[in-house]
Amino acid sequence: MAEPAARHEEAVGVDATARFLNRELSQLDYYTRVLACAEEDTRTALEQARFVAIVSQNLDEFFQIRVSGLREQLKAGVLGTSPDGMTPRAQLEAIRVRSQELVAHQTRVFAKQVRPRLRSAGIAITDWADLKKPEREQLTAVFEDRVFPVLTPLSVDPAHPFPHISDLSFNLAVVVRDPSSGGKRFARVKVPSLLPRFIEVNGGRRVVPLEQLVAAHLGQLFPGMKIVEHHPFRVTRDADVEVEVAEADDLLVTLESLLRARRPAPEAVRLEVAATMPQRLRTMLLREMRLAAHDLYVIDGLLDLSALWSLTELRRPSLREQRWVGVTPPELGGRLAEPLEIIETLSKQDVLVHHPYDRFATSVEAFVDQAADDPDVLVIKQTIYRTSDEGEAPIVRSLVRAAETGKEVVALVELTARGDEEANISWARTLEKAGVHVVYGVVGLKTHAKTVLVVRNEGDAIQRYCHIGTGNYNPATATVYEDVGLLSADPALTADVAELFNHLTGYANGNGYRKILVAPGMLRARMLELIRAEADAPDGRIVMKMNSLVDPQMIDALYDASSAGTEIDLIVRGICCLRPGVDGLSERIRVRSIVGRFLEHSRIFRFGSDERGARYYIGSADLMPRNLDRRVECVTPVVGPQLVERLETILGVALADDVLAWELRPDGWRKVRTKAGMNAQERLLELAEQRASEGA
Repeated sequence: MAEPAARHEEAVGVDATARFLNRELSQLDYYTRVLACAEEDTRTALEQARFVAIVSQNLDEFFQIRVSGLREQLKAGVLGTSPDGMTPRAQLEAIRVRSQELVAHQTRVFAKQVRPRLRSAGIAITDWADLKKPEREQLTAVFEDRVFPVLTPLSVDPAHPFPHISDLSFNLAVVVRDPSSGGKRFARVKVPSLLPRFIEVNGGRRVVPLEQLVAAHLGQLFPGMKIVEHHPFRVTRDADVEVEVAEADDLLVTLESLLRARRPAPEAVRLEVAATMPQRLRTMLLREMRLAAHDLYVIDGLLDLSALWSLTELRRPSLREQRWVGVTPPELGGRLAEPLEIIETLSKQDVLVHHPYDRFATSVEAFVDQAADDPDVLVIKQTIYRTSDEGEAPIVRSLVRAAETGKEVVALVELTARGDEEANISWARTLEKAGVHVVYGVVGLKTHAKTVLVVRNEGDAIQRYCHIGTGNYNPATATVYEDVGLLSADPALTADVAELFNHLTGYANGNGYRKILVAPGMLRARMLELIRAEADAPDGRIVMKMNSLVDPQMIDALYDASSAGTEIDLIVRGICCLRPGVDGLSERIRVRSIVGRFLEHSRIFRFGSDERGARYYIGSADLMPRNLDRRVECVTPVVGPQLVERLETILGVALADDVLAWELRPDGWRKVRTKAGMNAQERLLELAEQRASEGA
């Protein structure tokens, strides 16, 4: 029997390019959808600026991780292709074209829409040349008091080699002339990252980019020299921390040393320069960074627009969207009331929470907090993938308190969670000091599962309680990330979670699960079974909500189901490598993406028609090879009429949205345009208020 890929090519007469969308280009498509939010005049000026900043941050990470990985493949002579048939070189070439278009679009959006709206709202990003004399004098005092003491000019000459340019640092390329000899010299001035990027003047009505303030006072850094020219530039380097686990006797110590060193000189992958920089300086910087001309990105405007995040911290409440704090789920108290005894509630019923609509602090956070203070609780076990910075993680503080009062506390801390390595190391040290048993997961796998287990002595019995979710235990992101979670005392489910922790901390084989689906291993096989069961049903129906859909085997299974008559709706926030609406391949598959105020982050899987009844699952895994094969993931079934009804509402509202939604068509993404005016996130806010009111 032909493999699925071969079968589709025979039936449709198309190659891999027509069957799969490229992962990297799909990710850039997502950034384009995010940038479109900055173009919507219905948003406040600061919200528009925030979306511009998000795009810059995302692009930085994309080059640090994805582009650097492709460059390494190219350097290693990898001859294979991605599922869509592109070689590493072809992908890098396509990424460059798409990235150039995206950056140019972003620059225009900021210059033509966002910057003027900020000015009208009372936040004018002003060039030094446009300041009045009193304003310049005010900023000169700021420079001499706060900026000049932390600057270090570095000249380049036979006695001073070209300095190391750190990852994502903001720099000025300066050319000076010695009046006595007439000779020109190059120097680099690093703009200090510890200072605000935008310096307030005139009571905060105007802000000036820090690099322009530094540039205006370069004479003080090079006394006696003539400043010939100066131009900002920025370098992006490979930032993927690689740990050879097999060679690491102590993962914590190994990772700490790697982070301190950050590899002495990680390879540069991108050079960003201002459009004013002449070719000779561009060529020199490329040579010193060991980059080629195609690694150069010329910006006709401000560099590093991620700094716009800092403007959201200005005291301009009228320019922000009204902050949503969430409601306490009615099962736990309703409104903003202090939650009821959660463990007592769970002994009677399961509770489904939906953040940020349901308040994290009075649901999941309160669950761990109450368990820490409950004298009958014997054990608390929790996975920690990402959490807040030092001092801002209430759940971790609860674990510390529980351990200090004599409870058995186990924390599985994923030290290699990208971008959070330093915070997780810090918390691991804090937890260990308090007496928590800290483990670092399974060798060769990242632990991405979101689980908590509480074991309680209830007289003549030991009862277990658990939480299984789709999001990290992070109170900050829980206010802006959309996630779902299940709180339960179901004996079979909690026994599974206990078995999972035994597998992660000991030598249990992890094959005896009753309800949960765990990766690697059974999750992939079970998902394929569920998809194929719908393909075999006369009224097959699948709805999936996730962050990314990349795995070729899963995509092929969905293609097979579509060809067999199954109706499929996919809600994919970010990367989607499936191509919907192709004749003979995916006519019955519809793909949409919701991009708005909250980051859609939940993973919800629905299998079955209304007539037969549907099965629902939630969990930590996207349908990507890394989630299915190289990470520890946990997905749980959700049962019970009220819980199922709420999941159905979440999916239904997302499928009805025509304000935030985009549709993926065979030729690319298009904004959904109808007259219904359904904003999924606003509707879910209304429903949360309604549930809380009725519960109260």
